[in-house]
Amino acid sequence: MVAAQEGAFRGIVADPLGERTQKPRREGLTMVIDKGMGVGETQGLLEIAASHIDFWKLPFGTSSVYPTEVLRRKIQAVVSAGVSCYPGGTFLEIAHLQGQLEAFVDRAVDLGFDAIEVSDGTIDLTLAERSKAIRLARARGLTVLTEVGRKDPAQRLSALQVHRTIVEDIAAGAERIIVEGRESGKGVGIYDADGEVAEEELLKMVRAAGDIHRLIWEAPLKSQQQELIRRFGSNVSLGNVPPQEILALEALRRGLRADTLRYVLPEADKDGAI
Repeated sequence: MVAAQEGAFRGIVADPLGERTQKPRREGLTMVIDKGMGVGETQGLLEIAASHIDFWKLPFGTSSVYPTEVLRRKIQAVVSAGVSCYPGGTFLEIAHLQGQLEAFVDRAVDLGFDAIEVSDGTIDLTLAERSKAIRLARARGLTVLTEVGRKDPAQRLSALQVHRTIVEDIAAGAERIIVEGRESGKGVGIYDADGEVAEEELLKMVRAAGDIHRLIWEAPLKSQQQELIRRFGSNVSLGNVPPQEILALEALRRGLRADTLRYVLPEADKDGAI
């Protein structure tokens, strides 16, 4: 694990929303969605932001179209910086469809991934099939994240389905549950077509999970990140964050942006004094 570096203004300016959890942490996780950064660009971001990133996702099937040695070097750069790296869940779904799940997991380990995502956002998996995939990955030494939710907004899960899935995933060894939000953050999961939080869907997920700290909310838009921080605090776990937005999100979490600094201001200031 790479030690966190002290911030340049630590001891001078305190975080208005309070101290953030430090790595290795159980709360306040951040997951990056990387759709094709080069190795050098990846290393550059890690140099300044590794202490703010917990998971690095290479989404959908992008892992398959990297040159193999480039992919190995990229994964190594991420993992050696103390950040877990994993391929997208849709890629695992394809492997399952083709009867190659075990070979897929073995190849992921060989390439250097230290985590994996089990999902059924597009295909249908029974709870037993999900549990089998989780146990298979765990047996290979991988951290397992699972995703709950369908990518087609017409196929929203019921509260009972969500609850049963989360309970079974955790029992099988899932470390975290990702709440589907896609890369757009619109018309899927807890979001309506405009990307606003749909209250009923949010409450359904919270009640189903029991412990919200097991959840990573996919929240690619700043407005979504801000709303989830307002509701659950700066140490809510957020995912599908674009790489270029990592430092901006960390500032948002700490109250170092006007959007969340407002939460600790007197009412008069909230109305526009700042």
